[in-house]
Amino acid sequence: MSGAADARRAALWAWAEAHIGQPVTWDIVSADASFRRYFRAVASTGEPPAAQWIAMDSPPDTQANAAFVANAALLADAGLNVPNVLAFDHDAGFGLLSDLGDQTFLDLLDDHNADALYGAAIGALLDWQQASQPGVLPDYDRATLAREMQLFVDWYVLVHCAHTPDDAERARVADAFEFILYRVCAQPSVFVHRDFMPRNLMISHPLPGVLDFQDARYGPVTYDVASLFRDAFISFDEARIDGWLRHYFDAAQQRGIPVGNDWDMFCEDVALMGAQRHLKILGLFVRIAHRDGKPRYLADVGRFIDYLRPVVARFERLAPLQRYLDMPQEAAPQ
Repeated sequence: MSGAADARRAALWAWAEAHIGQPVTWDIVSADASFRRYFRAVASTGEPPAAQWIAMDSPPDTQANAAFVANAALLADAGLNVPNVLAFDHDAGFGLLSDLGDQTFLDLLDDHNADALYGAAIGALLDWQQASQPGVLPDYDRATLAREMQLFVDWYVLVHCAHTPDDAERARVADAFEFILYRVCAQPSVFVHRDFMPRNLMISHPLPGVLDFQDARYGPVTYDVASLFRDAFISFDEARIDGWLRHYFDAAQQRGIPVGNDWDMFCEDVALMGAQRHLKILGLFVRIAHRDGKPRYLADVGRFIDYLRPVVARFERLAPLQRYLDMPQEAAPQ
Protein backbone atom coordinates (compact mmCIF):
# COMPACT_ATOMS: atom_id res chain seq x y z
CA MET A 1 0.00 0.00 0.00
CA SER A 2 1.39 3.43 -0.93
CA GLY A 3 2.06 6.04 1.69
CA ALA A 4 -0.83 8.21 0.46
CA ALA A 5 -3.25 5.27 0.48
CA ASP A 6 -2.07 4.26 3.94
CA ALA A 7 -2.58 7.82 5.21
CA ARG A 8 -6.11 7.89 3.74
CA ARG A 9 -6.89 4.59 5.41
CA ALA A 10 -5.72 5.87 8.81
CA ALA A 11 -7.76 9.06 8.39
CA LEU A 12 -10.85 7.11 7.31
CA TRP A 13 -10.63 4.75 10.27
CA ALA A 14 -10.23 7.61 12.74
CA TRP A 15 -13.18 9.47 11.18
CA ALA A 16 -15.38 6.35 11.22
CA GLU A 17 -14.47 5.46 14.81
CA ALA A 18 -15.48 8.95 15.91
CA HIS A 19 -18.94 8.38 14.41
CA ILE A 20 -19.25 4.82 15.70
CA GLY A 21 -18.38 5.89 19.22
CA GLN A 22 -17.04 2.57 20.53
CA PRO A 23 -13.91 0.42 20.12
CA VAL A 24 -13.74 -1.57 16.88
CA THR A 25 -11.41 -3.88 15.00
CA TRP A 26 -10.85 -3.49 11.27
CA ASP A 27 -10.78 -5.80 8.27
CA ILE A 28 -10.23 -5.09 4.58
CA VAL A 29 -13.36 -5.90 2.58
CA SER A 30 -12.51 -5.11 -1.03
CA ALA A 31 -11.01 -2.80 -3.60
CA ASP A 32 -13.19 -2.76 -6.71
CA ALA A 33 -12.59 -1.86 -10.34
CA SER A 34 -12.67 1.85 -9.53
CA PHE A 35 -10.61 3.62 -6.90
CA ARG A 36 -12.99 2.92 -4.03
CA ARG A 37 -11.97 0.80 -1.04
CA TYR A 38 -14.12 -0.74 1.69
CA PHE A 39 -13.28 -1.73 5.26
CA ARG A 40 -15.36 -3.50 7.89
CA ALA A 41 -15.45 -2.25 11.47
CA VAL A 42 -16.49 -4.84 14.07
CA ALA A 43 -17.45 -3.80 17.60
CA SER A 44 -14.88 -4.98 20.15
CA THR A 45 -17.36 -5.04 23.03
CA GLY A 46 -20.95 -6.09 23.61
CA GLU A 47 -22.92 -9.29 23.27
CA PRO A 48 -22.55 -11.41 20.12
CA PRO A 49 -23.31 -11.07 17.31
CA ALA A 50 -21.02 -8.04 17.26
CA ALA A 51 -22.25 -4.87 15.57
CA GLN A 52 -20.61 -4.17 12.21
CA TRP A 53 -20.22 -1.19 9.89
CA ILE A 54 -18.66 -0.51 6.51
CA ALA A 55 -16.27 2.41 6.01
CA MET A 56 -15.90 3.51 2.39
CA ASP A 57 -12.87 5.33 1.02
CA SER A 58 -14.16 7.04 -2.12
CA PRO A 59 -11.80 9.80 -3.32
CA PRO A 60 -13.94 12.80 -4.28
CA ASP A 61 -11.80 13.73 -7.27
CA THR A 62 -12.64 10.45 -9.05
CA GLN A 63 -15.89 9.14 -7.53
CA ALA A 64 -19.55 10.20 -7.81
CA ASN A 65 -20.16 10.49 -4.07
CA ALA A 66 -23.15 12.82 -4.16
CA ALA A 67 -24.83 10.41 -6.58
CA PHE A 68 -24.03 7.48 -4.29
CA VAL A 69 -25.79 9.12 -1.35
CA ALA A 70 -28.78 10.29 -3.42
CA ASN A 71 -29.18 6.96 -5.20
CA ALA A 72 -29.03 5.02 -1.93
CA ALA A 73 -32.10 6.96 -0.80
CA LEU A 74 -33.79 6.47 -4.19
CA LEU A 75 -33.39 2.69 -4.14
CA ALA A 76 -34.46 2.48 -0.51
CA ASP A 77 -37.61 4.45 -1.34
CA ALA A 78 -38.29 1.89 -4.10
CA GLY A 79 -38.19 -0.85 -1.47
CA LEU A 80 -34.74 -2.25 -2.20
CA ASN A 81 -32.32 -3.37 0.51
CA VAL A 82 -29.34 -1.03 0.22
CA PRO A 83 -26.78 0.18 2.77
CA ASN A 84 -27.96 2.97 5.05
CA VAL A 85 -25.66 5.97 4.75
CA LEU A 86 -24.95 6.69 8.41
CA ALA A 87 -22.45 9.49 7.82
CA PHE A 88 -20.65 10.98 4.83
CA ASP A 89 -17.83 13.50 4.51
CA HIS A 90 -18.05 14.73 0.93
CA ASP A 91 -14.89 16.82 1.13
CA ALA A 92 -12.78 13.87 2.25
CA GLY A 93 -14.68 11.18 0.36
CA PHE A 94 -15.34 9.11 3.50
CA GLY A 95 -18.57 7.19 4.10
CA LEU A 96 -19.91 5.15 7.00
CA LEU A 97 -22.53 2.60 5.93
CA SER A 98 -24.60 -0.18 7.40
CA ASP A 99 -23.18 -3.64 6.65
CA LEU A 100 -25.12 -5.96 4.32
CA GLY A 101 -22.82 -8.89 5.02
CA ASP A 102 -19.82 -10.45 3.36
CA GLN A 103 -21.32 -12.93 0.88
CA THR A 104 -22.37 -11.95 -2.62
CA PHE A 105 -24.64 -13.93 -4.90
CA LEU A 106 -21.52 -14.66 -6.94
CA ASP A 107 -19.91 -16.34 -3.93
CA LEU A 108 -22.78 -18.81 -3.47
CA LEU A 109 -24.53 -19.28 -6.82
CA ASP A 110 -24.74 -22.87 -8.00
CA ASP A 111 -27.16 -25.08 -9.89
CA HIS A 112 -29.16 -25.79 -6.73
CA ASN A 113 -29.80 -22.24 -5.49
CA ALA A 114 -29.73 -20.28 -8.75
CA ASP A 115 -33.51 -20.27 -9.26
CA ALA A 116 -34.13 -18.88 -5.77
CA LEU A 117 -31.39 -16.26 -5.95
CA TYR A 118 -32.23 -15.09 -9.45
CA GLY A 119 -35.90 -15.04 -8.47
CA ALA A 120 -35.07 -12.65 -5.63
CA ALA A 121 -32.97 -10.53 -7.98
CA ILE A 122 -35.81 -10.33 -10.50
CA GLY A 123 -38.19 -9.20 -7.76
CA ALA A 124 -35.85 -6.41 -6.68
CA LEU A 125 -35.31 -5.34 -10.28
CA LEU A 126 -39.05 -5.13 -10.86
CA ASP A 127 -39.45 -2.99 -7.73
CA TRP A 128 -36.68 -0.69 -8.95
CA GLN A 129 -38.13 -0.34 -12.44
CA GLN A 130 -41.68 0.15 -11.20
CA ALA A 131 -40.53 3.18 -9.19
CA SER A 132 -39.17 4.85 -12.35
CA GLN A 133 -39.94 8.43 -13.22
CA PRO A 134 -38.25 10.83 -15.63
CA GLY A 135 -36.17 13.78 -14.47
CA VAL A 136 -34.79 12.10 -11.33
CA LEU A 137 -31.67 10.38 -12.67
CA PRO A 138 -29.42 11.52 -15.54
CA ASP A 139 -30.50 10.20 -18.92
CA TYR A 140 -28.67 7.15 -20.21
CA ASP A 141 -28.64 8.84 -23.58
CA ARG A 142 -27.43 7.96 -27.03
CA ALA A 143 -24.16 9.86 -26.68
CA THR A 144 -23.28 7.98 -23.48
CA LEU A 145 -24.15 4.60 -24.98
CA ALA A 146 -22.04 5.42 -28.05
CA ARG A 147 -19.02 6.50 -25.98
CA GLU A 148 -19.22 3.25 -24.04
CA MET A 149 -19.13 1.12 -27.19
CA GLN A 150 -16.19 3.11 -28.52
CA LEU A 151 -14.15 1.62 -25.66
CA PHE A 152 -14.23 -1.63 -27.62
CA VAL A 153 -12.34 -0.03 -30.51
CA ASP A 154 -10.06 2.19 -28.44
CA TRP A 155 -8.96 -0.49 -25.99
CA TYR A 156 -9.94 -3.99 -27.06
CA VAL A 157 -9.13 -3.67 -30.77
CA LEU A 158 -6.30 -1.13 -30.69
CA VAL A 159 -4.59 -2.22 -27.47
CA HIS A 160 -5.54 -5.79 -26.66
CA CYS A 161 -5.59 -7.09 -30.25
CA ALA A 162 -2.89 -4.62 -31.38
CA HIS A 163 -4.87 -3.95 -34.54
CA THR A 164 -5.43 -0.54 -36.15
CA PRO A 165 -8.56 -0.51 -38.33
CA ASP A 166 -8.39 1.36 -41.62
CA ASP A 167 -11.02 3.90 -42.65
CA ALA A 168 -13.22 1.30 -44.36
CA GLU A 169 -13.18 -0.93 -41.28
CA ARG A 170 -14.04 1.97 -39.02
CA ALA A 171 -17.00 2.85 -41.23
CA ARG A 172 -18.31 -0.73 -41.04
CA VAL A 173 -17.91 -0.78 -37.26
CA ALA A 174 -19.65 2.60 -37.01
CA ASP A 175 -22.58 1.20 -38.98
CA ALA A 176 -22.81 -1.81 -36.64
CA PHE A 177 -22.77 0.51 -33.64
CA GLU A 178 -25.42 2.70 -35.27
CA PHE A 179 -27.72 -0.31 -35.63
CA ILE A 180 -27.32 -1.19 -31.94
CA LEU A 181 -27.92 2.41 -30.90
CA TYR A 182 -31.03 2.71 -33.06
CA ARG A 183 -32.56 -0.37 -31.46
CA VAL A 184 -31.65 0.28 -27.83
CA CYS A 185 -32.54 3.97 -27.92
CA ALA A 186 -36.01 3.06 -29.24
CA GLN A 187 -36.73 1.17 -26.02
CA PRO A 188 -38.83 2.79 -23.27
CA SER A 189 -36.85 4.23 -20.37
CA VAL A 190 -36.82 3.17 -16.72
CA PHE A 191 -34.46 3.48 -13.77
CA VAL A 192 -31.23 1.65 -14.66
CA HIS A 193 -28.80 0.45 -11.97
CA ARG A 194 -26.09 -0.17 -14.64
CA ASP A 195 -24.29 -2.99 -12.79
CA PHE A 196 -27.16 -5.16 -11.60
CA MET A 197 -25.26 -8.43 -11.44
CA PRO A 198 -24.46 -11.18 -8.91
CA ARG A 199 -21.23 -9.58 -7.71
CA ASN A 200 -23.22 -6.54 -6.58
CA LEU A 201 -26.10 -8.49 -4.99
CA MET A 202 -25.62 -9.56 -1.38
CA ILE A 203 -26.89 -12.44 0.73
CA SER A 204 -28.77 -10.22 3.14
CA HIS A 205 -32.23 -9.93 4.64
CA PRO A 206 -34.33 -9.23 2.70
CA LEU A 207 -32.76 -10.70 -0.44
CA PRO A 208 -30.96 -9.22 -2.19
CA GLY A 209 -28.79 -6.52 -0.70
CA VAL A 210 -27.89 -4.17 -3.54
CA LEU A 211 -24.54 -2.39 -3.95
CA ASP A 212 -22.64 -0.25 -6.50
CA PHE A 213 -25.53 1.95 -7.59
CA GLN A 214 -23.79 5.33 -7.82
CA ASP A 215 -23.83 5.31 -11.64
CA ALA A 216 -27.60 4.75 -11.99
CA ARG A 217 -29.32 6.36 -14.97
CA TYR A 218 -32.70 6.62 -16.69
CA GLY A 219 -32.52 4.56 -19.84
CA PRO A 220 -33.35 1.41 -21.83
CA VAL A 221 -35.69 -0.98 -20.07
CA THR A 222 -33.64 -4.07 -20.94
CA TYR A 223 -30.26 -2.82 -19.69
CA ASP A 224 -30.39 -4.26 -16.18
CA VAL A 225 -32.03 -7.40 -17.54
CA ALA A 226 -29.08 -7.99 -19.89
CA SER A 227 -26.66 -7.17 -17.08
CA LEU A 228 -28.25 -9.69 -14.71
CA PHE A 229 -28.47 -12.63 -17.09
CA ARG A 230 -25.26 -12.08 -19.09
CA ASP A 231 -22.98 -11.60 -16.12
CA ALA A 232 -19.31 -10.65 -16.21
CA PHE A 233 -18.20 -13.43 -13.89
CA ILE A 234 -20.63 -16.37 -14.09
CA SER A 235 -22.72 -17.98 -16.82
CA PHE A 236 -25.62 -20.43 -16.98
CA ASP A 237 -27.02 -22.48 -19.86
CA GLU A 238 -29.29 -20.78 -22.35
CA ALA A 239 -32.40 -22.80 -21.51
CA ARG A 240 -32.20 -21.74 -17.88
CA ILE A 241 -31.62 -18.10 -18.79
CA ASP A 242 -34.59 -18.20 -21.15
CA GLY A 243 -36.75 -19.40 -18.27
CA TRP A 244 -35.62 -16.55 -16.04
CA LEU A 245 -36.13 -14.06 -18.86
CA ARG A 246 -39.68 -15.32 -19.37
CA HIS A 247 -40.38 -15.04 -15.65
CA TYR A 248 -39.15 -11.43 -15.70
CA PHE A 249 -41.10 -10.61 -18.90
CA ASP A 250 -44.41 -11.98 -17.60
CA ALA A 251 -44.03 -10.28 -14.21
CA ALA A 252 -43.00 -6.98 -15.83
CA GLN A 253 -46.11 -7.00 -18.01
CA GLN A 254 -48.30 -7.63 -14.96
CA ARG A 255 -46.71 -4.70 -13.13
CA GLY A 256 -46.96 -2.24 -16.00
CA ILE A 257 -43.25 -2.06 -16.80
CA PRO A 258 -42.92 -1.14 -20.50
CA VAL A 259 -41.47 -4.36 -21.98
CA GLY A 260 -44.11 -4.59 -24.71
CA ASN A 261 -46.26 -7.58 -25.66
CA ASP A 262 -44.02 -9.29 -28.22
CA TRP A 263 -41.81 -11.92 -26.58
CA ASP A 264 -39.59 -12.40 -29.64
CA MET A 265 -39.03 -8.64 -29.99
CA PHE A 266 -38.25 -8.40 -26.29
CA CYS A 267 -35.61 -11.14 -26.65
CA GLU A 268 -34.08 -9.25 -29.58
CA ASP A 269 -34.01 -6.07 -27.49
CA VAL A 270 -32.26 -7.90 -24.65
CA ALA A 271 -29.72 -9.38 -27.08
CA LEU A 272 -28.86 -6.02 -28.66
CA MET A 273 -28.76 -4.24 -25.32
CA GLY A 274 -26.47 -7.00 -24.13
CA ALA A 275 -24.25 -6.46 -27.19
CA GLN A 276 -23.84 -2.79 -26.28
CA ARG A 277 -22.87 -3.74 -22.74
CA HIS A 278 -20.54 -6.55 -23.78
CA LEU A 279 -18.67 -4.28 -26.21
CA LYS A 280 -18.31 -1.69 -23.48
CA ILE A 281 -17.06 -4.18 -20.92
CA LEU A 282 -14.52 -5.72 -23.29
CA GLY A 283 -13.02 -2.27 -23.69
CA LEU A 284 -13.41 -1.42 -20.03
CA PHE A 285 -11.75 -4.61 -18.74
CA VAL A 286 -8.80 -4.11 -21.10
CA ARG A 287 -8.47 -0.51 -19.94
CA ILE A 288 -8.54 -1.57 -16.29
CA ALA A 289 -5.87 -4.17 -17.01
CA HIS A 290 -3.52 -2.04 -19.09
CA ARG A 291 -4.05 1.44 -17.69
CA ASP A 292 -4.85 0.67 -14.06
CA GLY A 293 -2.59 -2.34 -13.58
CA LYS A 294 -5.31 -4.91 -12.75
CA PRO A 295 -4.69 -7.74 -15.24
CA ARG A 296 -7.03 -10.16 -13.45
CA TYR A 297 -9.93 -8.54 -15.31
CA LEU A 298 -8.65 -10.09 -18.55
CA ALA A 299 -9.57 -13.55 -17.27
CA ASP A 300 -13.23 -12.92 -18.17
CA VAL A 301 -12.69 -11.38 -21.61
CA GLY A 302 -13.47 -14.71 -23.25
CA ARG A 303 -16.88 -14.82 -21.56
CA PHE A 304 -17.93 -11.62 -23.34
CA ILE A 305 -16.58 -12.83 -26.66
CA ASP A 306 -18.80 -15.90 -26.21
CA TYR A 307 -21.79 -13.71 -25.32
CA LEU A 308 -21.28 -11.62 -28.45
CA ARG A 309 -20.80 -14.42 -30.99
CA PRO A 310 -24.47 -15.54 -31.28
CA VAL A 311 -25.71 -11.94 -31.34
CA VAL A 312 -23.26 -10.94 -34.07
CA ALA A 313 -24.28 -14.03 -36.05
CA ARG A 314 -27.98 -13.24 -35.60
CA PHE A 315 -27.98 -9.69 -37.01
CA GLU A 316 -26.51 -8.98 -40.44
CA ARG A 317 -25.63 -5.39 -39.55
CA LEU A 318 -23.31 -6.68 -36.82
CA ALA A 319 -21.31 -8.97 -39.13
CA PRO A 320 -18.35 -6.53 -39.38
CA LEU A 321 -17.63 -7.14 -35.69
CA GLN A 322 -16.95 -10.85 -36.25
CA ARG A 323 -13.33 -10.39 -37.35
CA TYR A 324 -12.44 -8.72 -34.05
CA LEU A 325 -13.96 -11.56 -32.03
CA ASP A 326 -11.68 -13.97 -33.92
CA MET A 327 -8.48 -11.97 -33.59
CA PRO A 328 -5.60 -13.25 -31.44
CA GLN A 329 -5.14 -11.25 -28.27
CA GLU A 330 -1.96 -9.68 -26.98
CA ALA A 331 -0.37 -11.04 -23.81
CA ALA A 332 -1.71 -9.70 -20.55
CA PRO A 333 0.28 -6.88 -18.94
CA GLN A 334 2.61 -7.95 -16.14
